[in-house]
Order: sequence, then structure tokens, then C-alpha cells
Amino acid sequence: MDSDSILDDPILDNAAWASLTGPHAHLAERRGSVVRYPVDMSPFAGVAPGTTTFDDVAALFGPGAEAHLPALVARPAWDITFHVPGVQLVDDGVAGAIDAEAVVLGTGDVAEMTALVERTKPGPFLPRTVEMGTYVGIRREGRLVAMAGERLHPPGWTEISAVCTDAGFRGQGLATRLIRHVVAGIRARGERPMLHTGAENVNAIRLYEQLGFRLRRQVDFTSYRVPALTPAP
Repeated sequence: MDSDSILDDPILDNAAWASLTGPHAHLAERRGSVVRYPVDMSPFAGVAPGTTTFDDVAALFGPGAEAHLPALVARPAWDITFHVPGVQLVDDGVAGAIDAEAVVLGTGDVAEMTALVERTKPGPFLPRTVEMGTYVGIRREGRLVAMAGERLHPPGWTEISAVCTDAGFRGQGLATRLIRHVVAGIRARGERPMLHTGAENVNAIRLYEQLGFRLRRQVDFTSYRVPALTPAP
């Protein structure tokens, strides 16, 4: 896939749906035209292209629940509980490189990973997020100080996520090293890396572009409150 065609791959326009109906289908909870990850794994849900009714969303999530719907053709007339403008970037020549200091993180590391995420705020990380792909980290004196991993998995692509470094260890290039390490693993499977971040996260965007990622499109991270059931008359 050449540099221009990666920008045209329509599968990335609805990445959560493509992931949950493709490589992550075994993780999906589904009701008709909507799929989601388990609530303790990821807030992301996917809605089938062209969906104009959100009855299936309401049935799957339940009255009063919060539904994160990042890629929709139509928007439900529901209260918005969370909205952040973002960007989607795709691999355009990122150099992958295995890092000898990177260690694979698993379920036994979740408490420490969660604590790092709470300190650094890279985005949602839940108790079972680690099951979505390979997560790696760098430790210093036994303490986890940086990590990165894999989240959404549209066919042919893997999203890099949870890139974060403890404040006391920034400026040492740890995030760059871990991104390159994760990229190397993705490439070894014959896939391409992509990622999302907040549009206002200019420092991260600058780093990603320096590494060889290319801006593909603007995205919105939006959550809605499913309406409560109307009492019968």
C-alpha cells in the first residue's frame, strides 16, 4: 500500500466497527447493528455503516448508560456526556526497532499500568485493556516508568495506544523507543500501525509525525447518555 492509498483505506473510517467485526470479533458483545468491547476492557463501540436508528445501541447498553460511539453516519439525538476533537494518524514510513529493555506486560502488571495511566492521562485504560493486544514497558529500578501497546485492530492495521512516560523520566526518548518496538511487532505480522490522539495534544502529534506517522483525518471522541425508558401511560 503506497503513501497515498493509506489515506484512502475506508476501513479506518469506522475503526472500532472494523475491529469488533474482524480480528477482535471474539471479544465483541453485539446487538444487531452495534458491537462493543466488554465494559471492563474498553469504552469503544462500533455501529454498522449507514445506521440511522439507535435502538440496538439502547438495547445493548441499557437506559441511562454511557455509550462511546466514535464513528457514525448519523448522530443520535441524545445528551452528549463527553466530546473531545481528535486526529487519526497512519504509518507512512515509521521505522520499527526491537528494544532490548522493553518487557512484555500482562495481567499481573495491570495495577502498575493503571497507576502509570492515572499519573500521565494518555487515555482510557481499564482492567482488561491489556487483553486487546501486546503491551510493553520500560522499568527503572523495578518501577514501571513508560509503556505503550496495541488497542483497536481493524483488518490489516493495529492501533498503538496508551503511550505514556512518568513525568520524572520524560526527555529520555522512552516513548519513541517503545513506539518503535510496538511498530516492529505489528510489522512482523504483516500489518500497519495507526493511532489516535487528541487534536490539542500538539506535542504528541509532533512526535508521531517526526517518527513517520501521517495525519489521515480529524475524528471526534464522543459519548452519549442512553435515554431512560419512558414510563408506560
